[in-house]
Amino acid sequence: MRLDDIVGQTEAIERLKSYVKSRNLPHLLFSGPPGVGKTATAVSIAKELFADSWKENFTELNASDERGIDVVRTKIKNFAKTSPIGGADFKIIFLDEADALTSDAQAALRRTMEKYTNNCRFILSCNYSSKIIEPIQSRCAVYRFRPLSDDAVTERVLFVASNEGIEIATDGMEAIKYVAQGDMRKAINALQAASLVDRVVHKDTIYKITATARPEQITDLINTALSGNFMSARKHLDELLLDQGLSGEDVVGQIYRAMFSLSIPQEKMIDLIDVIGEVDFRIAEGSNERIQLEALIAHFTLRGRN
Repeated sequence: MRLDDIVGQTEAIERLKSYVKSRNLPHLLFSGPPGVGKTATAVSIAKELFADSWKENFTELNASDERGIDVVRTKIKNFAKTSPIGGADFKIIFLDEADALTSDAQAALRRTMEKYTNNCRFILSCNYSSKIIEPIQSRCAVYRFRPLSDDAVTERVLFVASNEGIEIATDGMEAIKYVAQGDMRKAINALQAASLVDRVVHKDTIYKITATARPEQITDLINTALSGNFMSARKHLDELLLDQGLSGEDVVGQIYRAMFSLSIPQEKMIDLIDVIGEVDFRIAEGSNERIQLEALIAHFTLRGRN
């Protein structure tokens, strides 16, 4: 894989190419949601800089597996203090999910970055740059990776499908885009799993294997609740939770996404979004998801009558 193969991040990739061309790489911080190309970009930089010796001069660690200070004191330091191989000017340490490191581990990492800057460059990847301490951010060139557009997801999925001999129906492609939400990894995984079930990938297969409700099911749930029919809305909810096995968190997320496609007065929309946010927080904090979701549709029912 090369930097030219990364899709949907044109501006960041063009700037990173200049580093590769000059063979002078600063410490880098990649920030953005999962599945948008952060890891692929780091590996591509190493391959283009080091060619055949890239594996010897590149190491990848996942901070979510080992969050403490010991990973900095042992694994990172042991790799950083050795000399580059194959005539390379420096080595690269890629630390994925760096925002999972504890504050003490990040402080130790900052000191390590300073000590070994002559022969080692760090590429840090995180979902939220705000969780990275300022002294590390100030030592890195920060690149923000945005969720991929539907066009970028479509382009890459069709490319993979063509190479693998997979046929995708039109409704199947729409379902992949809906499920992926800008996450290429999720899109490719859905395509791979669906191709093992049916010769032609259709929407029903995509929604089933990804445990995702069809958009029209969510719309029906919302409209039924807003019409004032709580018990019917509750039956829709039963179908999602019990028959299809969706999690409460996923249902809340899909309800939120569907809200903006409905014609709801702004004042009512604001109130409903506020309640959706509260329910999402309570479920994330461990509340009973069934009770919270029923409370949510009860609120929708009451607001629909007013």
